[in-house]
Formats: sequence, structure tokens, C-alpha cells
Amino acid sequence: AISCLKAWTRKGLRLVLSGLQEACCAYVLMVTAVYWVSEAVPLGAAALVPAFLYPLFGVLKSSEVASEYCKDTTLLLMGVICLAASIEKWNLHKRIALRMVMIAGAKPGMLVLGFMCCTVFLSMWLSNTSTTAMVMPIAEAVLQQLICTGLADSHHDSETVDSPEEDSGRLFGSFSSLNFQLKSVKVAIEIPNVKRVKARRDSQYPTKRDHMICKCLSLSITYAATIGGLITITGTSTNLIFAEQFNTRYPDAKVINFGTWFIFSFPIAIIMLVLTWLWLHFLFLGCNFRETCSLSKKRKTRREMMSEQRIQEEYAKLGPISYPEVVTGIFFILMTLLWFTREPGFVPGWTSLFEKKGYRTDATVSVLLGFLLFLIPARRPFSSSSPSYDNSESDPLAPMITWKDFQRLMPWEIVILVGGGYALAAGCKVSGLSVWIGRQLEPMSGLPPWAVTLLACLLVSAVTEFASNPATLTVFLPILSALSETLLINPLHTLIPSTMCVSFGVMLPVGNPPNAIVFSYGHVQISDMVKAGFGVNLIGVAVVMLAITTWGVPLFNLTEFPAWAVARNVTRGL
Repeated sequence: AISCLKAWTRKGLRLVLSGLQEACCAYVLMVTAVYWVSEAVPLGAAALVPAFLYPLFGVLKSSEVASEYCKDTTLLLMGVICLAASIEKWNLHKRIALRMVMIAGAKPGMLVLGFMCCTVFLSMWLSNTSTTAMVMPIAEAVLQQLICTGLADSHHDSETVDSPEEDSGRLFGSFSSLNFQLKSVKVAIEIPNVKRVKARRDSQYPTKRDHMICKCLSLSITYAATIGGLITITGTSTNLIFAEQFNTRYPDAKVINFGTWFIFSFPIAIIMLVLTWLWLHFLFLGCNFRETCSLSKKRKTRREMMSEQRIQEEYAKLGPISYPEVVTGIFFILMTLLWFTREPGFVPGWTSLFEKKGYRTDATVSVLLGFLLFLIPARRPFSSSSPSYDNSESDPLAPMITWKDFQRLMPWEIVILVGGGYALAAGCKVSGLSVWIGRQLEPMSGLPPWAVTLLACLLVSAVTEFASNPATLTVFLPILSALSETLLINPLHTLIPSTMCVSFGVMLPVGNPPNAIVFSYGHVQISDMVKAGFGVNLIGVAVVMLAITTWGVPLFNLTEFPAWAVARNVTRGL
């Protein structure tokens, strides 16, 4: 490490003396990218490299670099985290999850689909990591009942183990001992001991089918969290990085907002959800959908009926919906409606009511509603009953959330990481590095737009398996933007699919934190994740390519090189 640092220092001094801004910017980009890919230092710390190298090399002033680390998307994320803190504090996510399981039923196939739908919905508004950390303990409780019930049956009722009908209902047992208190759950992302996993696989699972159900349910949660994060701008940090860098590079575009992104990505998520469920069902549960997915009461086994009864009992323990849950739900719906109706495009939005245009964004809405959660009391007005706080406070004016609630969920490392990406993009623009890269890619001008997009999607999907998603996208966005401008392709044609495909790092535990969380529970091996994740990766790339070549064309007018990109091209040429 010391020798590499010395070599980089010598190269940096030569670049400073040469005075070539493109070379200096490329050097800073490579150093930051190496730190991100190798993770020799924390990602947030590596994101600070441009903050001191750009001023030293004369690429950007220190004040200019500092302004890149706090953007509009930072405020947007802070407002969303306020809502997420309220959802978690008042157990609204638990109510949603249990309700989804009750609707899905106790058949293995339907249970997996129910957990996937629940995870997708939560991941639209919460981070993928937080969603997986919230849902996985509920799924683990179900899987533990699978193991315990199967072992008890294998000792007391051998016919139950041998019966195909009863074997299909292995998920079913008593839920009376379960404790779904997720508010204090802190998931440690650790790689479990190989011997412990092997012993668990060989001795603790009643049958091979039970182990397959455990694998299927565990992997379905991490894949569903990834799919749900695609739907909204705030779903993942990569979506936020794309939105901010695109709007900064093309300020006249005015085409990317919450509504247009949702219209484009929601069909993608639905198709991916169904195909991923079918793929996991085929891989781990087989093709007998009639046995694993039937909703008929006549086809339910005794343990299936008992399982559904116990799930209903656990839901009943939550009691009637509380006042803080109602307030949180209202804020959730209100925030979504205000995002959709701000600038829907086909009709005037509520921003047209104001005289000055362009002042109000999605961040304005999220920060306003998030701020109100610090003001609104958690106790119902004119009510003597007090809500059940974690610390049993009796303050009648205690707000819906506190600063500690917000601070516990706020991903400051991601904020700095995103800011570092903005700083790198600004340096590439000012130094002219993006123009130089675009000129080197001119030999690709003979390829059709769909081929360029497909190559970009496959490239980022491969790289993101070994590097963090935000770091991968931050490195590739300026390159793909310059490529699109050089080839006279609508930049959205390559940038949107690449942004989505960078989330498909689902083949290895190091691909993203949700993978590591699921792997740490010990039900799956790396070989299982590679086999299942490879199929999900192919499904994702295929569906994204289908979307960008069909309904994405009229939505973003992809057949023409847009005026906002033409203006930038002319300015760049001059």
C-alpha cells in the first residue's frame, strides 16, 4: 500500500507539473475508482479524494468541490428517511408484512410470492438494505418453524414426512412463540462459518424439500428488495445519483422526475417480479404449481390451516391500527400524491399555481413532510391514552419521530459517496475529460442504439458484481453520457438502462448489502446465489431492454437526438 501510494504521488506530481487538466482529472478518477473497487478504505472516505486532489491539481476550486457534496437529492433523501423512521418506529412495516402473508396464504409458492410483494412495496420507499433487514427476521421466524415442525413430525409421525401432501405444507407450525419485534433489530452482516452451515444443511433440515423452501424464501427477499428499489427515484442510491448527475449535465432536459420514472419502471418491476418468482419456483420448488400455489381450502393440509390461524393470531396481537400508524400512512400517501402531481407532464401540475417556475422539486415536498413529523405529536388530540414508546416516555407532546430516530436510519456514508460522484462528474466536465473520452469512442458510431445500450447494460452488470453499485454507476455515467453525445444517441437511451442494470449485482454476497444479510442466515451457499442470481441478472437485462425499446420510446422521445443534448454538443464543440 505504501509503495502504491508513493508511485501515485510521483505520477500526480508529474501531472501537476505538466498542467494537463484532462490528465489530472483522469488521475483523480482512477485513484478514486481503485479505492472504491478494492474497498481498501471505507467508501465514504474514498469519496473524499476529489475534495483535496481537485484543488491541489487546479481542476476545481475548493469551494466549487464542496458545493458538489450537498445537492437537491440529499434533501430528498433526508425527507424520505424521516418517513422511513416513522414507518419503522410505529411498526407499520410489520403490519404490512403480516397482512401480505395472510393474503398470500400458507402454500409454499404463494408464501414466497407474498413475501416478495411485501418486500417490493417496502423497498420502493425504504433502502434495499433496511427493507431486507426488516423483512428477513419475519421470514426467518417462518423458516425456523418449518425446521422445528419438520423435525418434530419426523420423530412422532413418519407418515407426515413421507406424504407428498404433507411435505408440501412443511412451512406450517405454531407461531405462538414468535416475536416480531423488529424495531430494535440490528443485523450484523457476517459470513457464517462454513462448518456451521454444512452441519445445518445436513442435520437440521427435516427433508431436502424443506431446505429448498428455505433457500427459495431467503433469496426471494433480496431479489425483491432489488426489484422494488427500481420503481422510485428514492428507491436506491444509484437512482438518486443518476437523477442528480443527469439534471446537472442537462439542465434544460426537464424530463426526469418522480412521475416519469415511475411510469417507466413500474411495468419493469411487475414483469421482473413475476419472472423472478417463476424462476426461483422452478429452481428450488419444481414445476408443480398446482400443489404449491393452490388457494382452494379443500387442498389445504391440517398444518396449513394451523399455520394460517397462527399468523392471524400474530396479526391480532398488533391490535387495532394506532393513531401514529394512521398519521404515517397519511403522510406516505400525501408524499406520493404530491410527487406525482408536481409536474405530471400531460396536465399542469400544482407547481403551475406559483408565479416563479423551477423553484420547487420533489425534495421540497419530502423535506416539508419530513419536518412536520418532528412537530406533530404522536398522541391523539384530546385523548388521555399515550402511545407505547420504546423508552416509555410520558411526554404528551412527544413528536412522531425524534432526531435520534432519524439519525439511526440516515445513511451518511451514502450521502458522502453520492457527493463524491457529483464532484467527479463536475471535474470531468470542467477539465474536458468527458469530451476526450467521447472522441475515443467514435469507432462505435456504426452500431445501432439498442446494441450500444445492450453492451453498456452487460458491462455495468458484470462490473457491479465485484464493486459497489453507487461506485460503478458514478464511474460509468460520465463515460456513457459522452458516448451518447458523440454517437448522437438520446442520452436517456443508455443512461436509464445502465442505471437499472447496475442494481443487478445479485450473484455474490459482496454484490450488495441485502445479499450479505440473506447469506448470513446460513440457508444458502454461494453456489446457490450464483445459480439463481445469474438467471435473475439475465431476466433484468432482458426486461430493461424490452422496456427501453417499447414504452420507453414514446415516454422519453428516444427516436430523436433531443434539443437539450444538441445545445450541449454545440457548446462542447466550441
